[in-house]
Amino acid sequence: MDREEVTEFLGQVPLLQCLPGSSIRRIAEAVEVRNYEPGDYVAREGEPVDGLYIILDGQAEVSAPANAEEANRPDYVLNKYDYFGYGRNSSVHQVNVVALSKLTCFILPNQYGHLLQPKTIWNAEETPEHSLLEQILHLEPLEVDIFRGFTLPEAPTFRQVFGGQFIGQALAAASKTVDCLKMVHSLHAIFLVAGDNNMPIIYQVHRARDGSSFATRKVEAKQKGLIVFTLIASFQKEEVGFEHQAAIMPDVPPPEQLLNLEEIRERRLTDPRFPSQYRNLAAKKKFTPWPIEMRFCEDSASQHKPSLNYWFRARGKLSDDQALHRCVVAYASDLLYSGVSLNPHREKGLKTYSLSLDHSIWFHKPVKADEWLLYVIESPSAHGGRGFVTGRMFNRQGEVWIRLSSDSASAPVRESWDPSNYILFWNAQLIMSLTQEALIRREKPRGPNPRPKL
Repeated sequence: MDREEVTEFLGQVPLLQCLPGSSIRRIAEAVEVRNYEPGDYVAREGEPVDGLYIILDGQAEVSAPANAEEANRPDYVLNKYDYFGYGRNSSVHQVNVVALSKLTCFILPNQYGHLLQPKTIWNAEETPEHSLLEQILHLEPLEVDIFRGFTLPEAPTFRQVFGGQFIGQALAAASKTVDCLKMVHSLHAIFLVAGDNNMPIIYQVHRARDGSSFATRKVEAKQKGLIVFTLIASFQKEEVGFEHQAAIMPDVPPPEQLLNLEEIRERRLTDPRFPSQYRNLAAKKKFTPWPIEMRFCEDSASQHKPSLNYWFRARGKLSDDQALHRCVVAYASDLLYSGVSLNPHREKGLKTYSLSLDHSIWFHKPVKADEWLLYVIESPSAHGGRGFVTGRMFNRQGEVWIRLSSDSASAPVRESWDPSNYILFWNAQLIMSLTQEALIRREKPRGPNPRPKL
């Protein structure tokens, strides 16, 4: 087996799937191969073992300690992807393991045991500071296929759990049950019940299918024993195939020329054109920066159009794990998304209520979530209390300067060139397509005696 085949195999061992991809690749470099004949002892009761054993091929039998009562000594069989020698209180093995057939095992020597205990599910190293988004998307593995997530106090909150948090954390849970060579290419989520910010969220992953090229997972998010959110995700091993792109990125200013939300807020607080009462109230209001930096391409005069374009990127540096970057853009994809369907209906004094119903994403190409991405949102329809929005995300995969003068089109660009003689084109790639439907309603006025919730 070559290194990639070893990595792919190890990525299908449930014990290892919740590790960072970098850890699995390092384990693939460290494992040794051992072969056994039928009847050989792989491990003996009361004797030390020298690492984690993972069965690559064949079968082995496990028997309980000799001093156990006969009725309480069940023997059972280990098969491909099963493991032993991990999680012991001492280096002494407690049972006999005997080869039932020709047996091949991968062994991770004890000196590499630290690779099984990473700092987070995204990063094996001790880094001084993780991005807030990486912390939001970190899950605590409780057991195989069960994870626990939290709403962090530093993260911005709404009246209920942010929909993007459900999507990002559920996708993180699903990603940590497939081998690290398979990446999500599509997901479909349904919001069932508003989540409680003050309670942990349990994510239960169901393994619907595991194939050589594709894997499918269903995730249920639970609070108080109730399923509040579901997600189905499909993963694919990278392959070469047909390619084309008809979508063109809109002509918008680059993010370097635009203000972020903090700068816009600061300007409004000091702009004398705004009433002093408004500025004083805005200054007193608690402001929590988003873990996503956003820069809008249009001014407020365009807020009644059923469309919105903005640049965004994760704040801080993310770990180099493609699964993490896809979870981050999934989290960010719910920001201001459904609200675009309300734009044509906004008027002074209008109070609205909105809630995401379902959300779908298709990932077309790899993504770097800590680099600038353009989010293009449109709302083609709203009806029956539901708003429908579509989205596209583009990256900036380099830039091309084209000279305006046609007679020198092939001339090389010199150091003393004049940018006024050129047009800048982004070599933009369409990396994602999205859709969402949301509940959008006028907020009902509350009477003097509101109805109790129970």
